[in-house]
Amino acid sequence: MRITRSVAGRRRRTAFVATTGLTVTALLLTGCGGSSDSDKGADADGNITLTLADFGQFGYKEAGLFEKYHELNPKITVKEDTTAEEKNYYPKLLQQLNSGSGLADVQGIEVGRIKEIVDTKADSFADLSKVIGVDEWVSWKAKQATTPSGAVIGAGTDIGPMSLCYNRELFEKAGLPTDRAEVAKLTEGGWEDFLALGEQFKKKAPEGTYFMDSASAMFNAVVSSSPEQYYDASGNPIYDKSASVEQGWKLAAEAASKKLTQGLAQFEDPWQAALRKGTIATVVCPAWMAGQISTYAGDANKGKWDITSAPGDTSANWGGSFLAVPKSGKNVAEATKLVKWLTAPEQQAAVFKAIGVFPSNQGAYDLPDVKNATLPYFNDAPIGQIYADGAKSIPEAVLGPKDGVIKDSISTQINNMEQRGTSPDDAWDAAVRTIDKAIG
Repeated sequence: MRITRSVAGRRRRTAFVATTGLTVTALLLTGCGGSSDSDKGADADGNITLTLADFGQFGYKEAGLFEKYHELNPKITVKEDTTAEEKNYYPKLLQQLNSGSGLADVQGIEVGRIKEIVDTKADSFADLSKVIGVDEWVSWKAKQATTPSGAVIGAGTDIGPMSLCYNRELFEKAGLPTDRAEVAKLTEGGWEDFLALGEQFKKKAPEGTYFMDSASAMFNAVVSSSPEQYYDASGNPIYDKSASVEQGWKLAAEAASKKLTQGLAQFEDPWQAALRKGTIATVVCPAWMAGQISTYAGDANKGKWDITSAPGDTSANWGGSFLAVPKSGKNVAEATKLVKWLTAPEQQAAVFKAIGVFPSNQGAYDLPDVKNATLPYFNDAPIGQIYADGAKSIPEAVLGPKDGVIKDSISTQINNMEQRGTSPDDAWDAAVRTIDKAIG
């Protein structure tokens, strides 16, 4: 099972997006030329095999893009080496970078790792700034992979603009509105309104049901919707002083104390079972989460779910990755062409259609397969519009080298508040000890 794409344990599966068809012509127009004389990996007949190492589900195989690329470039064959868990992939990548061997022609890098790579390993990767057209990307996405000197070491694949997935059937049984516009209005004031809605739900909720799956997911959404998160602009960790962390922690503690959450670690077996049984009313939903819900809730719950905008007037980004080209590869020129092609608007739209991950390239937003996309499973929610609108309001945030460690440590302690009844003070102290030990 190819699952994880995030250092916070994020998993993804196919989202079953309903769109208009992406034409083969559009794909062909973005093709590349044949092999380059500067590449040393060609055989006697000029054939080149490009290796692409990634994790989880990038969607290229599902969208048939490797086959398309071979049709456009008969002498180029792409082989994908996928590691299911990003937490296993990244240490191996660091080891390969340190040893200078074993790297693929193209390497995937998760957003939670990109700052550390930019700071410590940028010289190991080719500069893509003159190749990929960085102006096509949402501005903050390009900056995440940009060095102080202006080199861009990774082309953005996808982003995770935030929305809110909710169970229409449970809302109706609890006496709440089910129309997505009405639900959005109830939470337009922000995450405080979201918790107030949770208290309304709890008053008439069917027995054995909960307003949300996990307070840690809400925490992540709160922090990710702020430009100030875990580090300041000088690169200093400020997680213990950050206003967004303080707000997110306070809201998570409130949700746990009021029993608004089922206290489930996302993506684990109990969480999957809860979706299948229909005991969860809301899930914080970055673009890729819809595929998780439809997969684990199953056919029996089709049409019972819907999607609306995230609480508040500022969206958040949760997730996203990059494709980078190691300088040490034998096929740097051809690998760079492949990265440019895979991250072009037409190909990102094809991946969105195949597995539901949202493009980072703004050129894809007006393509029919994105602009007109709906999700039949979620009551035909207009996800192309919802996610594009969300992407426009995501603030430019400072990333830090240990963002993933900090998120994971705090999420673990929020889970302890939910499941074990750990006091907020004790849970926070435990998170701080873990983080400080990890970041030094």
